[in-house]
Amino acid sequence: MFTRVLFTEVMKLRRSRITWISLLAYSVGPAAGGLFMWIALEPRRAADLGLLGTKADLAGLTATWPGYFGLLTQTTGIAGMLLVSVITAYVFGREYADKTARVMLVQPVPRYWFVIAKLVVVLGWMAAGTGLMIAEAALVGVALGLPGLTPSIAANGVADLLLAAGIAFLLASPVAWLSALGRGYLLPLGFAIVMLVIGNILGATAWGRWFPWSIVPLFAGVAGPRAETLAAGSMAVVVCTAAAGMAATIAQLTWADQRQ
Repeated sequence: MFTRVLFTEVMKLRRSRITWISLLAYSVGPAAGGLFMWIALEPRRAADLGLLGTKADLAGLTATWPGYFGLLTQTTGIAGMLLVSVITAYVFGREYADKTARVMLVQPVPRYWFVIAKLVVVLGWMAAGTGLMIAEAALVGVALGLPGLTPSIAANGVADLLLAAGIAFLLASPVAWLSALGRGYLLPLGFAIVMLVIGNILGATAWGRWFPWSIVPLFAGVAGPRAETLAAGSMAVVVCTAAAGMAATIAQLTWADQRQ
C-alpha cells in the first residue's frame, strides 16, 4: 500500500518542471562559491573585470578547500533551508492548488501514508540536490586548483554539508503541516521566510541554540560565530520539532475538514 502511494508521488514529481528548476537552484551555490574563490585567488584580475575582489578579502574569504566548504555550508544554512521549504510546500500543497486534494483523500489508504510518502519524496529530492551540489563543488574546486585538500578535510566538509541539509529536512515537517492547514503554498512559504529571519536574529543571542530555525545558521556560521558541534539539547529541539510537525500534518489530513 505504501509503495503504491510512494510511486504515485514520485510520478507527480517526475512530470513537474519545478523538479528541474530546484536542481538548477541547488547548482547555483557551488558556482557562486567558486566565483568568490576565484576572486580571492585572483583579486587583481577580478578588479580589472569589476568583480570587487577587495570585498571578498574584507569578508574573510580564504581561497582554500576549508574556506570553500565553509562557504558552501553557509549557503546550505540559509538558501538550503528556504529551498527545502519551497519543495515541501509544493509537494504538500500541490493538490490543494490544483483542486485535487479530495481525489487524493478519498482513496482507501490510511492518510498517514500520504504524509510519509510525501516526506520521503522531499527527502529524496533534497538528497539528489545535495548530492549534485557536492559533486559540482568537487569539480569547481579541482578546476580552480584550491589548495589544502586532505581526506579528513574532505570528509569533514561533506559531513557538515550533509548535517546542515539533514537539519533543514527535519524542519520541513511544520511547513508540510501549514501547507495542509492553509490548503496551498502561501501560508507555508510565508512561515518559512519569517522563521528564517527570526532564526538569524535569535542566532545572535543565547536563545539561538534552543530555537529550531537558529540551529542551522549557528552551525553554518551565518548567525554569529560558527558552532563547530551541535549540543545534544539543540538536536533534541530539532527532532521534537520534526516529530510535532509530522504528527500535526497527519492529524490535519485525518481529522480536519478537507472541503476545497
